[in-house]
Amino acid sequence: MEKDNAFGSEFERILVGLLAVVTGVLLVYLALQGPLFLGNIRYKSHPVINNQILGQDVVNLFLLSLISLAGGIALWLRRAVAKYLLLLTPLYLIYFVLSYTIGWEWSSPAYTGNSEKYFFHFLFILVAAVLVMLYSLSVFPRDRSARFNRKGLAVYSALLVFFMLAFAAMWMKEVFEVMARGTTRGYDIAPTAFWLVRVFDLGFTIPLGLLSVYLLWTRPASSFPIQFMFYGFFCTMVVAVNAMGIIMWLKKDPTFLFRDLAVFLILGLIVFAGFVYILRNFKRPAA
Repeated sequence: MEKDNAFGSEFERILVGLLAVVTGVLLVYLALQGPLFLGNIRYKSHPVINNQILGQDVVNLFLLSLISLAGGIALWLRRAVAKYLLLLTPLYLIYFVLSYTIGWEWSSPAYTGNSEKYFFHFLFILVAAVLVMLYSLSVFPRDRSARFNRKGLAVYSALLVFFMLAFAAMWMKEVFEVMARGTTRGYDIAPTAFWLVRVFDLGFTIPLGLLSVYLLWTRPASSFPIQFMFYGFFCTMVVAVNAMGIIMWLKKDPTFLFRDLAVFLILGLIVFAGFVYILRNFKRPAA
């Protein structure tokens, strides 16, 4: 396997590797402690929300933790693949921590829980994600040239923009329903979670998707690290969202809609196809 010495200082390499490994261990620990297995962590929200937690914990246990562990160990071994692994996860982990800390119904007397006892576990993951992201961007390979065919890029851009806007319209419809009627599907049982997801997706996830398309047209070569980070977030996030949807379907969740799952499954196919398309069109310059 290729070795690469451009990893910053030894202190940075060892520290970031440690942060990634501990993050992986904590993701496993939190998933095991939650409703997926032991049930020791109880979140202050309606029990039906556990279906979404189960989906996210499955992805954390079997995907995100493995990427973090592999990235940290590869960084200690000075493997070039570490830079790619480590840049896949930070944005997802930031979203995960925010949803698992401020996304619960803390002020509602109707719900009880004990997830505040795990505050520092989540806080460590958040801080580690920010530091890993900044480090990974600073050492990420920049010797790539963009070789996109205009027709192919136009087709891909149109598909991604269309489904991003469909995703946005789906959430905006529910926001308008709350404004007009004071409630919407699932709103009464978890209003804080409702607003966190809509604010984050409409204010962060969807704008990032549209920005990635814009950068492919205006700054394709120089945006390679940003594109890789964006698509790492899109891929991990869409896996988590679809896992939540499938478990909600299997559990006969009253807030589940096939419409939502269909949109996210199609969006997932486009995102993964787009990731492959992006990687294939960023090439190392010939020696």
